[in-house]
Amino acid sequence: MIASDTPLAERMRPRALEEYCGQKQLMGAGAPLRSLIESARIPSCILYGPPGVGKTTLVRLIAKHTGRSLLEINAVSAKVAELRDLVEDAKRLKALGGGVSALAFVDELYHFNSSQQNALLPSVEKGDLILIGTTTENPRYEINKTLLSRMVVFDLKPLAPYELMPLLRRALSDRERGLGSLEVAASDETLLFIAESAGGDARQSLTRLEVAASFVAALGGSALSEDIVTRAVGGASVRFDRKGDDHYSIISAMIKSIRGSDPDAAVYWLARLLAGGEDMRFICRRVMISAAEDIGLADPGAISVAASAAYAADMIGLPEARIILSEAVIYLASAPKSNSAYLAVDRADKDIQKGEIQPVPHHLKPDGSGYLYPHDDPRHWLPQAYMEDPKRYYYPGELGYERHIGERLKRLWRRFSQ
Repeated sequence: MIASDTPLAERMRPRALEEYCGQKQLMGAGAPLRSLIESARIPSCILYGPPGVGKTTLVRLIAKHTGRSLLEINAVSAKVAELRDLVEDAKRLKALGGGVSALAFVDELYHFNSSQQNALLPSVEKGDLILIGTTTENPRYEINKTLLSRMVVFDLKPLAPYELMPLLRRALSDRERGLGSLEVAASDETLLFIAESAGGDARQSLTRLEVAASFVAALGGSALSEDIVTRAVGGASVRFDRKGDDHYSIISAMIKSIRGSDPDAAVYWLARLLAGGEDMRFICRRVMISAAEDIGLADPGAISVAASAAYAADMIGLPEARIILSEAVIYLASAPKSNSAYLAVDRADKDIQKGEIQPVPHHLKPDGSGYLYPHDDPRHWLPQAYMEDPKRYYYPGELGYERHIGERLKRLWRRFSQ
């Protein structure tokens, strides 16, 4: 009998492939990993995905379904001696099993340092063990290239609410492992509310269900509602890792929404960053860069808006700073767009990197002679060379204020009329 204080998420781990939720791209009928499991031909692999999407559960189901021995170790706490023991145990089990390799499960594999990862190489290469590592960090950056080249990476995704619903229904009614003995009922609408608030995390959804159901039972009630769930567990879980992929993915989504002139999407991604606890100064820096790179001279005031917002947000702090940042993000997303300034300096930089290093014309040097002072002319402009070999880098856009810039430059310089 499982102790009642064992978390529901642990008690409800699927015991068969048929109970496994989600990851259809890997575990659906005819999908790659499902086919490999059913044929018992498992390669050394890495299961990469956020917490609560079924990585550990999947490893244990693989061992059970294929009939292979399972050795487990956690890279966070494992010592070098434990790693050596794991390798030796795997070799022994292979010899005893007539050449059938054991599964060596290393949880959070990326926590192993380079030498520890390399220690696994010979065993993986010879097939003394089948290494299955799990990681919440991108293995393409965090795992040694030599080890990664001998493994397959399977990407696991956050679970959709509809994928969590069967798990929640089963947990609520199951009397052996679940919450059935509490005699608490819940409508599909309430279970969907829990699923939607879990951020794609099966463990979080079950934890929310367990706390809410226990809260109702403690009050002598028999039915869950959205209001009770909110009272018991608070607002939705926001999946965000300031140092991981979410950090880059969500800021990228915000910037691309600004560039694409979608203020609704841009402010949503801003809210996600703030709700996840992203460094506000990092957000401000990205907003200022976007103002110069994506709006540029189509609206020269955009950089002032972004810089003013950054200053004001830093002075005021959260939570009110979110209003200031929202104003800036909406302004930028709604503004006309031009990346001409970005492209101009990029072109100039490429010429410099190719070795096109022009000398400063004599009349432009501090001690030079022959310089014509533009303000001496009523037009505040005089024709003279500012490069020994004039090159065209800036191509004005046609939107917003930049159209006027282009028209003026056409009047001044022949190359802007070509």
